[in-house]
Amino acid sequence: MMNARNSSKIIFSTDEGRYMKRILTGAGVIAGTYLFLIMPSLRRHRYTEKMKQYRYAHRGLYDNQNGIPENSLKAFERAVNKGYGIELDVQLSKDGIPFIMHDFTLNRTARDSEGNAVSGKGYEYTFAELRAFHLFDTEEKIPSFQEVLDLVKGRVPLIMELKIENADLKMPVCAEAVKLLDAYDGLYCVESFNPLGVLWFRTHRPDVMRGQLSDCYARTIKKEEQFPLIHRPAEYLAGNFLTKPDFVAYNVKYERNLSRRLCRSLFKNTAVCWTVQTPEEMKEAQKHFDIVIFEGFEPGN
Repeated sequence: MMNARNSSKIIFSTDEGRYMKRILTGAGVIAGTYLFLIMPSLRRHRYTEKMKQYRYAHRGLYDNQNGIPENSLKAFERAVNKGYGIELDVQLSKDGIPFIMHDFTLNRTARDSEGNAVSGKGYEYTFAELRAFHLFDTEEKIPSFQEVLDLVKGRVPLIMELKIENADLKMPVCAEAVKLLDAYDGLYCVESFNPLGVLWFRTHRPDVMRGQLSDCYARTIKKEEQFPLIHRPAEYLAGNFLTKPDFVAYNVKYERNLSRRLCRSLFKNTAVCWTVQTPEEMKEAQKHFDIVIFEGFEPGN
């Protein structure tokens, strides 16, 4: 006959088992939801293998100290001549012309006819007005996207970051850029930090190879400028389930980000890094990434 002591042990054991089952079920739901949110595209884009054969010069093969400004035609031609792919930044002028510049503000890179830093943001000027400025203290002008395409002519592949600051759901920079790309004969892909830009391509032009840019925002953005509900999910690629990127481009300094690693190891998604600045960094980056964007040195081909 079972005594009270043994009976209490069985009841305790049963309750303990139920409690553990709930924990495991909850953990499974959380893990499954997390993997669902970060899951990128599972397709293998037809450009992927060819894109992986190149190393990419960040903003062209520039040298700001020696008369070859970043994102200039001279820097792009230099990269082409050396056989490097090119990473560049596409924005939209006030009158809807795609032009090339990294910063939204002009004061760092643009100079007026008297050599003064230009104030304001690029999209506040027409392209004709932007064209009147010089890049740093050189004679190089701010190029249009069309000029870059005409210069490169498919000789090397392009990685184009679409710069999206304003919350215009129509994503005009995407629409205008793709009009030019439709007439371009060469390898290319597009990327953006803004998931809405990546989503635009998934929705309107799914044939284009698209990528999600991201960073460790908790460390790279000032605390007072952070929006946790936006930056934290973006840091951990929680919008991938909507945008379905063909690749993830991440800050090389934070390659250990769990979501980034899972995208490559579990989902076999192409991994891109930015921006490698030394031969030593290049050697290490190639262990963790499929495509490397570099600046400040020449890694060879």
